Amino acid sequence: MKQLLTALMALLIGHLSVNACTTAIVSGKYTANGRPIIWKLRDTETFENKLRYFSDGKYDYIGLINSSDANGEQVWGGSNAAGFAIMNSASFNVNLDDTTSFKDQEGYFMKEALQKCASLEDFEALINERPAPKGLAAHFGVLDAKGGVAFYEVNNYNYTKFDANDPAQAPNGYIIRTNYSFTGKKDVGYGFIRYQTAQDIFYKAESMGELTSQTILQDFSRCLKHAVLDVDYRQQYSAVPKGQHFVNSGDMITRHGSSSAILIEGVTKGEVPDLSTIWTMVGFPNTCLSLPVWVKGGNNLPAILTAAGEANCELNELSLQLKKRCYPIERSAGYKYLNVSELINSEGSGIIQQLERVEASVFSTTKQKLEQWRTSAPTIKEIKEVYTWLDNLVRKTYNELAE
Repeated sequence: MKQLLTALMALLIGHLSVNACTTAIVSGKYTANGRPIIWKLRDTETFENKLRYFSDGKYDYIGLINSSDANGEQVWGGSNAAGFAIMNSASFNVNLDDTTSFKDQEGYFMKEALQKCASLEDFEALINERPAPKGLAAHFGVLDAKGGVAFYEVNNYNYTKFDANDPAQAPNGYIIRTNYSFTGKKDVGYGFIRYQTAQDIFYKAESMGELTSQTILQDFSRCLKHAVLDVDYRQQYSAVPKGQHFVNSGDMITRHGSSSAILIEGVTKGEVPDLSTIWTMVGFPNTCLSLPVWVKGGNNLPAILTAAGEANCELNELSLQLKKRCYPIERSAGYKYLNVSELINSEGSGIIQQLERVEASVFSTTKQKLEQWRTSAPTIKEIKEVYTWLDNLVRKTYNELAE
């Protein structure tokens, strides 16, 4: 009875935590194009996110950062010139009896990993070399240019590796983590319902051969499914005219506390490592366009994804404006209630529906460019031309959405 109550409490409070994420890693053996993937749906109290290009380590890298982090001291997902990429989700069932005050170091640690690491072996050495207590309680999802892709459940004193290329650990080629470690205390943590939802949608996609960047970004980062209630609001409300149709989004993968998403698609053997594709939704995923960037492009990121100092980036601001339409109830617990009709409706005028019509050209153009670049490496000018096109496309899209 006590264990049941503990589990129920974990499920009850799990959706209340805003410092939480839903994450996954996928082996290149199971993706449609043979390239490994790491994905993070970020939940945080800091809704303003942007990208930044860094040249402050052994390897140059691009990182997702909080817009208020003027010096870029912490990174919440990114990839470097060696083809090494990293993201994380917090773990709330480790370090439970540890009284050390040294904690919350994940953002600093990921920045250091991008500065120094080229492989999974480098990353493991970085963890081992870090003095205890490490100030870490997280799952770090990493990939490298050799096809390695793994989760590392890390606490203050040790880590456990979960390899997506190992059929014994990942029989379907993917591993999912929310906010509890499999090596931590049982029935403690957050994200049990989100974990079940993610398992359901990943299993279905893998069985149909649809584990692609586009599927994960569009269908999973904008998932409106509730695993416990066994209802998919996206499917249900696509047949309902636009109106006032509210649902409690607290236990969905993407909810009010979701600030952004990042997906890194690695390279295959022999490909240029700095052409790993960093897909980002720098704002609320349900109202933010998916855009690609590459370390190969240097310090020339799309203008709508970056901003100097503590300023927020343009695309994040635009997505937050649309988010207000989705969550119009401001008092009390109103932030839980999503007017799903703003996103999906039978007229096809929902924000998600309009964004994904635009994204069709983004994904097709990106695929075409990458096919060319993988046989003949692009110049900085060629990548900048793509970025200029993306800047213009974003502004045109959100001008139309605002009408």
